[in-house]
Amino acid sequence: MQDILETSLGKLLKKTIAIIGCGRTDALVHASQFFFHTDIEENWDFDLFFRLNKILPDDIAVLDIIPMQGQPHARFDAIQRSYDYYIHTYKDPFLSNFSSLYRESNLDLDKMKAAVALLTLYNDYRGMCKCPDRIEHTLCYVSSAGLFMDANGDRLRFNISANRFLSKMIRIIVGRLLEIGQGEMSVDEFEYYLIHKQTPKIIIPAYPQGLYLSKVTYPYLDIPCRTTFSTILENSMAIDWQEV
Repeated sequence: MQDILETSLGKLLKKTIAIIGCGRTDALVHASQFFFHTDIEENWDFDLFFRLNKILPDDIAVLDIIPMQGQPHARFDAIQRSYDYYIHTYKDPFLSNFSSLYRESNLDLDKMKAAVALLTLYNDYRGMCKCPDRIEHTLCYVSSAGLFMDANGDRLRFNISANRFLSKMIRIIVGRLLEIGQGEMSVDEFEYYLIHKQTPKIIIPAYPQGLYLSKVTYPYLDIPCRTTFSTILENSMAIDWQEV
C-alpha cells in the first residue's frame, strides 16, 4: 500500500513523495482506519482528494486529507491502536477474502473468554511474538480485549486495543484462542506463556484475512471509524454482536 500511495501522490504532485504510515501489516490484512503523514511544502491548485481517489486502486480509499501544524508523526505519536479479527465457521464465498474460515462448530467459548480476560493482566507479550529477539522489547499495554459472537453462533469477532503490537501478535493470540476452544490448549497453559515470557518452539498464527486495523488514536486526533463496505459485506459485517 505504501508504494502505491507514494507513486500516486508523486504522479499528481510531480515530485518524489515519501509517506510514513501508522504501522505495518502482513499481506492480506485489512485496515478500516489507517493514517499516514507526508511533508509537502508547495501548495496545489487542484482537488487532491478527488484526483487521488480517482487513480488509486479499488481496494484503497483516502477518506480525509488533514493539514497539520508542527511535526506530528503518524507512527510514533499514536497512543492506541485497535484491531478486530473476524471468524466465520461456515463456507461463504462472500466472506472468504474478508473473514477467516475455521470450520469449528463446537468451540468452548467459556474457556476462550477466560483466556481473553487474561490479556489485560499482563504487559510482556514475548510468548506471543514470532521473533522476539529481533526487537528492542516485547512490552505491550493492552487496555481492552473482548470476544463477541453473532446471534446464530457461527460468527466470532475478537477485539483488542493496546499502545502497540508485536509482529503477528494478534494472529498468534487468535490462533491460541482457537486451540483453547478446540480443547488443544488449556487456559493455564495459555497463561503460562504470558507469565514466563517464553516463545513456544512451534507457533502458528491465525489466517491473515480476518484481521483489521480498525482504529488509531492520537493525543491530538481521535476520529471515529468510517468503515465502508459493499451492500453484501455491510449487511454481513454490521451484525448484532453479543459479548461472549
